[in-house]
Amino acid sequence: MKNSSYEIVEIPEYRGIGLKWEGPYTEVSTLKELITSMSNRVGELNHAINPKMQLGLSYHLRPDGFVHYSVYEVTEEQQLPEGMVEITVPKMIYLTIHHQKDQNIGQTYDNIYHWLQASDYEPYTEPNVEYYDRLPIKHERYPNDRDFNNPHFDILIPISKRK
Repeated sequence: MKNSSYEIVEIPEYRGIGLKWEGPYTEVSTLKELITSMSNRVGELNHAINPKMQLGLSYHLRPDGFVHYSVYEVTEEQQLPEGMVEITVPKMIYLTIHHQKDQNIGQTYDNIYHWLQASDYEPYTEPNVEYYDRLPIKHERYPNDRDFNNPHFDILIPISKRK
């Protein structure tokens, strides 16, 4: 994808296995440790579909923070390793963009929000679930070779047509 170009894609349902974090924004440093820990444990997932692509699935389900799944996509054969969790991500339509190194992540998300405001789409939300962010579900895909302090990665925001 070209720099700061938005694309709309449909991704079929998939299964992810990895580690789950839930906490306030003030403890986000512990999330970074969990993500690193998960990238070190990918070898336990014999049936990872792409072991070089780590997924970060964030759900803003609390006013002071969020829930995050640090997972890899796996096939049905994959057993659940000790201490890991499983998540099934349903088929969804996403707005995707590549976040470049040296860009401000907050600014990237602001730009996404403004793009959506001007489009025919809105962020997808599950029925009867309360969210606490204007982009309530954020999925990120990190290549293994990223710089942890200055990463480049793909952002995927689940969207639906405005009613």
